[in-house]
Amino acid sequence: MDDVRGRPGCPKRMVFGPCGGVRVDERCEVAEHRCVFVDEPAPAWQGPPSPPVPPRPDSLLAAAAAARARPVVLTDLTVPPFDRAGLRRVVEVLAPVSDGLLAGEHANRPDLPPTVVAAEVLDAGGRPWTTLACRDRNRVVLEQELAGLAAVGVDGVLCVTGDARGPGVRPGVTQVFDLDGPRLAALAAAAGLPVAVPESPVAPPVSLRPARVADKQRAGAQLCVLNHVRTPAQVAAFVAAARDAGATLPFVAAVAVYTDERSARVLQRFPGLQMDDATVERVLAAPDPRSAGIAAAVAEARALLAVPGVVGVNLSGLASDGGELAGARVKAEVAAGIGRTA
Repeated sequence: MDDVRGRPGCPKRMVFGPCGGVRVDERCEVAEHRCVFVDEPAPAWQGPPSPPVPPRPDSLLAAAAAARARPVVLTDLTVPPFDRAGLRRVVEVLAPVSDGLLAGEHANRPDLPPTVVAAEVLDAGGRPWTTLACRDRNRVVLEQELAGLAAVGVDGVLCVTGDARGPGVRPGVTQVFDLDGPRLAALAAAAGLPVAVPESPVAPPVSLRPARVADKQRAGAQLCVLNHVRTPAQVAAFVAAARDAGATLPFVAAVAVYTDERSARVLQRFPGLQMDDATVERVLAAPDPRSAGIAAAVAEARALLAVPGVVGVNLSGLASDGGELAGARVKAEVAAGIGRTA
């Protein structure tokens, strides 16, 4: 687990790859060569299995384990950077209708440190799930953040390798990648934190990804958050394959939330995920794209919640080009539409 050299040719120095950004033609997310994990799978998880961390009684993981009648909702927390008051306004809209608020990270837009954001979310009444990425932090700083997040009392951490910066994005800024997502998950579990991990069901090499979920569970993951796919049938097939590979953890499936051109196109351009393009164009052409986008998200959520093994949905995306608060209100309406109420 402590080998930081990574596989030769991987810009992220991953050992337990591939990342979720492999392109449909099998190219690396940030380079022109083929992903080095496509033909030669990563080794199986080599560290000791991490014991599961008991969830808090009112947490998303507890709701998932209890198989409550109402849907479990994890909502992306899109907030203005370095704006504590703006963050609180968004949390006040989303916290009453969300089991967890997922604070992300951005390659091109820094924000307050994760522990500070988590403390603000908690103080505003939300239940934070903090995304922790390996791109901008060496192992020492990752250990510091994990200790800080445990101290403030987050519900859990989403451990990711992290998107690499593309050419021209903050040139001159280094990218660290001491660890990859599975090794970070093991560190987080050892720190006593509930751990979620991502997976991209439709990113190459598709056939190897279900077994990666089982490996991540052995590393300490208790929840898997899936990236966007075109159809619920793809999620169903992936979850079944992950079960066959030995994964027993619950899954949260991504729901695309968009109501205008910008919020739709941002999701469409990311490598490693897929969108139902016909639905996107139908929403954008509707007389009232906002209402149409909310209805499309509700329909997708309901279909995904019917998939065996899927315990909840992740309301993902900007939702609106009208600003963070407008996007939060859209997501809150989607949550209400699928039966999640305060």
